[in-house]
Amino acid sequence: MYGWTGKILHINISDKTVEIETPCVEILNQYVGGKGLGGRYLRQNARLPWNHPDMVFCIFSGPLAGTSSPTSGRAHMVSKSPLTGLVADSSVGGKLATRLKKAGWDGLVITGKSPFPVGIHIMDERIEFQDAAFVWMLDTHDLHRKINPQKASLVTIGPAAQNGVRYASVIVDQHFAAGRSGLGTCLAEKKIKYILVNGTGHTRVKNPVLLKKAREDILRLTAASPVLMGQSGFTCLGTGAVYDLMDNRRMMPTDNFTHTKFAHAARLNASMYTKTYHPKKHGCLGCHILCKKTGTHDKKSIAMPEFETMSHFTALIGCTDTDLVVQANRLCNIYGMDTISAASTLACRREITGKDYTKETVLSLLKDIALGNGEGKDLGLGAAAYAEKMGFPDAAMAVKGLELPAYDPRGAYGMALGYAMSTRGGCHLRAYPISHEILRKPVATDRFSFSGKARIIKIAEDLNAVVDALTACKFTFFAASLEEYARIYEAVTGIETSTQDLLQKGETIYYNERIINALNGFDIKDDDLPTRFFTEKGTSGNSIDIPPINREDFIEARSKYYKIRGLTQKGLPTTEKAASLGLEWNSL
Repeated sequence: MYGWTGKILHINISDKTVEIETPCVEILNQYVGGKGLGGRYLRQNARLPWNHPDMVFCIFSGPLAGTSSPTSGRAHMVSKSPLTGLVADSSVGGKLATRLKKAGWDGLVITGKSPFPVGIHIMDERIEFQDAAFVWMLDTHDLHRKINPQKASLVTIGPAAQNGVRYASVIVDQHFAAGRSGLGTCLAEKKIKYILVNGTGHTRVKNPVLLKKAREDILRLTAASPVLMGQSGFTCLGTGAVYDLMDNRRMMPTDNFTHTKFAHAARLNASMYTKTYHPKKHGCLGCHILCKKTGTHDKKSIAMPEFETMSHFTALIGCTDTDLVVQANRLCNIYGMDTISAASTLACRREITGKDYTKETVLSLLKDIALGNGEGKDLGLGAAAYAEKMGFPDAAMAVKGLELPAYDPRGAYGMALGYAMSTRGGCHLRAYPISHEILRKPVATDRFSFSGKARIIKIAEDLNAVVDALTACKFTFFAASLEEYARIYEAVTGIETSTQDLLQKGETIYYNERIINALNGFDIKDDDLPTRFFTEKGTSGNSIDIPPINREDFIEARSKYYKIRGLTQKGLPTTEKAASLGLEWNSL
């Protein structure tokens, strides 16, 4: 077998037993890896509550991990969300995917619940379980120092997960977060404090010559991309490079999405962080883009904030201090919390209470959330549950319970449709229409029109689904395309593959998630946006008008999407479409 190891490790953490599954190549080729294989196992337990002992927690690499394929060093985690009840999944960088493949495993499927805190050690085929009671309450950075993984990859959770924060994240290799959806809380429920992975094996490649040529094509394309490799691009400034762009396009969420332009943005952009913290390039193992940055704060090396963190801890909550953003980002990382959800919940609180924030109050509230103290316990439930409890449900800027990231949908209608259709809730990465609506890659589209967006969103969802199954990086596709990755997939696995083959795999993976969500009662009523975006205008100016989204146009676009995606007009899967993709589904 090429690309895949052909082995999946099943761990029952209740009785500390392991089993090895050896799926056939047809199954591996259908679901590919990463998000795809994780979704396959989640489907088998779809109706179980997120905290049921039999609920799976999956970690998968992809067939390209451990090879010279560009940006192939990402892993994917999949379970059921304690925040939303939807599919919970996250792509995460670091060394995890590569070390997992070197250990000889395509992925892990963990079930059960340990009666005491446990750490899992994986070294090639040797699996050990360690008592983790003595490190249970350590934060992620202290645990990293305690274990000192060196060349191994370390997966950890922090106090936020252990205290039931519904948007707790999983931290990988100290600086990489599997955020959104509350995956950290899923591990905490199973009493898993950490997973340590290392290996000595290698990934077999069918055609190294074809792989080398396809790799060179991708490196050439990315080298020519200003967005990725330019002086003001991701490799130099990190994802914060788009901070000014979002504000200039008048789609920066400000004051909990009541405005779309932030008056102080010019002194809070990526250039200001560069001058103050002198960041260095950092990234996933084997990546040439290196979009993550590490800087120096109080003579200590720290992870620099990503764009969404920069935007939400300034414009969204009405603060103007870069040091606050850096410290808030650090707290969220060491406690293990999603920065987007944390900041969005604080913005919701600010609107409901009318109380502005200082740096001290923000940092104090983040600690209270992570440790479950006082008001922090309610804030740890997420914006939607918090707003409902306070009697102001419309103040939660969330879709299907997941807080919205730093792109106001009134400034990009493809994003509006993408948020509403996303299978994990308010997520920009399912379709990432910012690529064509703002960055104009591969071609520009009219950001204030729904024309053609239903089909564009559907195709983009399929593309990004297979990218997350390959465990490649979405940013690469600002320059390269599935055509290059089809050649890489064929070179690595030896399976003849076209662009359309990969897109169909992505369609299968995404439709499977629609089935999982439908089994949990999600339908058209959930494929919607907060009322604010249909009734309140954004911040117009500089010849840019930001009106409310026309609801009739949105509903028409949603209806077209359902038809193109092969869903009923209630947003539910059909038996016929499922069967055409090799999936099982009986209409509700």
